[in-house]
Order: sequence, then C-alpha cells, then structure tokens
Amino acid sequence: MEEILHNLALYGYIILAFYSFGGGMLALAGAGILSALGKMDIGLSILVATVANFVGDTFLFYLAQTNKKEVLKYLRKHRRKIAYTNLLMRKYGWMAVFLQKYIYGVKTLVPIVMGLSRYDFKKFVVLNFFASILWGLVVGLGSYYFSAAVRAWFG
Repeated sequence: MEEILHNLALYGYIILAFYSFGGGMLALAGAGILSALGKMDIGLSILVATVANFVGDTFLFYLAQTNKKEVLKYLRKHRRKIAYTNLLMRKYGWMAVFLQKYIYGVKTLVPIVMGLSRYDFKKFVVLNFFASILWGLVVGLGSYYFSAAVRAWFG
C-alpha cells in the first residue's frame, strides 16, 4: 500500500493533468485526499487540474466548431445525451458551462454541442475559464477538507 501511495505521489500530477483534460473530478478528489495525507500539494493539484480542465474543454469546443461534419459522425450514438445537453443549454444558458463540470455523462458533451452551435468562442473561453477555476476550488478544497475531517474523526 505504501508503494502505491509513493507512486501516486510521484506521478500524481501527470495523471491528474491527463485525467483532468477530459473531466477529472475523481482525479482531483483523489489529489485532495493525497494532499490531506501529505503526499501531494493541494495548491499545485488544483492549479494543474484547473488548467488541464480549461484547456480540455476549450479544445473540445474549438474542435467541434471547426470540424462539424467529422464530429457529428461520432455523436450519432449519443442522441439522448445530446438532446439532454441541448435542453440544459436552453434552460440555463451560459450557466450550462458551469453546471456541466459537475454532471457526469455530459461534461464532455456540453463543450462539443456548444461548439457545434453558433455559440461565440470568446464568450465560451471566458465562461470556461471562470467555471474551471470554480470547479477546481470546489472539488479540490472540498475533498481536501472532507478527507481531513474524516481522518480527524477516526483519529
């Protein structure tokens, strides 16, 4: 078990960056727990996850906006999720960028669907920037303080 913790602490930031590129809630929560154990740094973990998440969502938006025909070929199987994503965007508007970070199953589809629509790229980048920061702070600090509280509870 100690060897696994050592490897996670050694390669944790690289794993966190790659996993956060496409979502990464579980990886950031794990980094928060490892930070509470003293194996990782919570500030660096939040920074790495936030930047990777921002870059990943921006990349998906840009990819969908510039390659609509090719992207639509891969989305034929996910019509229900796309319909749900469209409803989410219509109901919540710009807040969908913030909400999508926390909803499993649509967090990668929202940037793609927004990119397929005529949504403004600059507006998405600004919203995604703040949404990524909020996501990183909520998930990272939440897992850090919750795991510290659990450790204190069990002694």
